[in-house]
Amino acid sequence: MKEQEHPAWQVAIFATGFAGIFLILAGLVWIMYHYTQPPPPDTEYWAQRTRNLAELNAQNNEQLQSYGWLDANRGQARLPIARAMELTLQEWQNPAAGRSNLLARLAKWAPTVPALAATNGPAAATNAAANPPAVTPPK
Repeated sequence: MKEQEHPAWQVAIFATGFAGIFLILAGLVWIMYHYTQPPPPDTEYWAQRTRNLAELNAQNNEQLQSYGWLDANRGQARLPIARAMELTLQEWQNPAAGRSNLLARLAKWAPTVPALAATNGPAAATNAAANPPAVTPPK
């Protein structure tokens, strides 16, 4: 095929149209960028966020490092982490006693799990889950 030659005025019109479309799109992008920017945050906003974070950290530290009731009716108490770790280490000096105490607490606080807690190991728990005990309906 033979290439067609385009007159210079057609090339100039095409180039001008292409440049015009590019400038219009660039202007629209600039306008969208300019009008969709959020206002800069003021220093009071950041000061309030810092105060909120400090207050939250203080509350968390107070809960982690003090005694308190989680649910007084059920007898659930909160211990400081250091004391809880000491108690855990003391309890697990004898692994058999530690395991039996753990299973007893589990049976007390999660009444639907004692059948699994009385089993010995994960395989027995899987078998117990596959053959759940009969449940009597509430009266």
